[in-house]
Amino acid sequence: MPKTHAPKCFVLDTNVFLHDPNCIHQFQENDIVIPLAVIEELDHFKRGNQVINLHAREFARTLDKITGNAIFNGGVSLGKGKGRVRIVLTKTPIKAILESFREDNADHRILSAAYELFSKNKNGQKVVLVTKDVNLRMKAKALGMLAEDYTTDRVGSIDELYPGKEIIENFNDDLLKKLYESPYRIPANKFEKAAKCELVPNKYFILRNSYRSALAVLDQQMEIVSRVDKDNVFGISPRNAEQTFAINALTNCDIPLVSLTGKAGTGKTLLALASALNVKKNYRQLYVARPIVPLSNKDIGYLPGDVESKLGPYMQPLWDNLKVIQDQYRESDKNYVLINNMVKEEKLVIEPLSYIRGRSLQRIFFIVDEAQNLTPHEIKTIITRAGAGAKIVLTGDIYQIDHPYLDTLSNGLSYLIDHFKGQSLYAHINLEKGERSELAELASNLL
Repeated sequence: MPKTHAPKCFVLDTNVFLHDPNCIHQFQENDIVIPLAVIEELDHFKRGNQVINLHAREFARTLDKITGNAIFNGGVSLGKGKGRVRIVLTKTPIKAILESFREDNADHRILSAAYELFSKNKNGQKVVLVTKDVNLRMKAKALGMLAEDYTTDRVGSIDELYPGKEIIENFNDDLLKKLYESPYRIPANKFEKAAKCELVPNKYFILRNSYRSALAVLDQQMEIVSRVDKDNVFGISPRNAEQTFAINALTNCDIPLVSLTGKAGTGKTLLALASALNVKKNYRQLYVARPIVPLSNKDIGYLPGDVESKLGPYMQPLWDNLKVIQDQYRESDKNYVLINNMVKEEKLVIEPLSYIRGRSLQRIFFIVDEAQNLTPHEIKTIITRAGAGAKIVLTGDIYQIDHPYLDTLSNGLSYLIDHFKGQSLYAHINLEKGERSELAELASNLL
């Protein structure tokens, strides 16, 4: 949160702590108020293996370290230059809340606590409700209160998000010829003078002029620009320049972190799986996972059957992509049999992301699908667990988010792209063209 001359009082909703368990350290000199209803709600999230359960437990530990009798009165200081944090009791929503919204629930008790602070404020300190629930923000504003989203980990502009590649028109032909002659490379200093563009490690280029064109990539040390050829990976061939770049990054074992974005049908998951199989000898195991975010914000408990039956629909798209790769071969082909054996021997594991948690990530090719449904804190948790020889690949569509409290600017995948741009251990490609079918591409663009 930006600094202000007059410290504010921020009342935090439960979803802020579930989004970022360390959020109380992000408000600088401003004071923080936690309604007791938030503590009660967090208690319901403590049990389980989902990320929000881990966040609830982590915040409980954080609060326990600073707790004391004062936290229910004047509050306790969060440190030098920081504000104070305190817990306020929450009762049945006050009359103004019940008259407006009628129902007595946790949201309205939190809103009631914020409204009481707002209406009884004697020292002129601004009271702001911070929640990732847009409906609760609207309710607060309807009562004349200030309400904000938690924006500490949002990226600035989606239009300025790093695409991973650049098209250079009218590129110097003498230099372009060098990409067709051994050793198929250009010194980076000469390339920079001719291209006149921003250079960052592992950035890809489409180079064109009136005579020829080529695909190229800048190396990790930013010393040379090399030609990128179209490579087949486990029966899957790239159909456009961006897919060619994606395969190049995915099969480069010197780049341990890769992200792929793009709308449905651009081949993100398929390319990641095929590339992982293509370089499997360099890794102990291939993990493929995705977060479980039920549509319509319903818990999976409402689905019939046991745990496997409930999770099956969420994991099926990953198995479908694996089947597409396998069907490139006849059933008697060694690669067809190899995939079956890898699954049986658990050399290739497809599971929900929460099941992967706690496993060793030494020499693992780890694909996280639908990563746009992860928070920045969850992305950090995954990447910081990477062991020696691991490669992490995150795929997703930042415009198709199922998580109720994330958007294109606040999701973990956008946050990663924004913060990792320019790092030598990272490569990113935004896939633009759908390759499923002409009908699928039309629907994606029009609907």
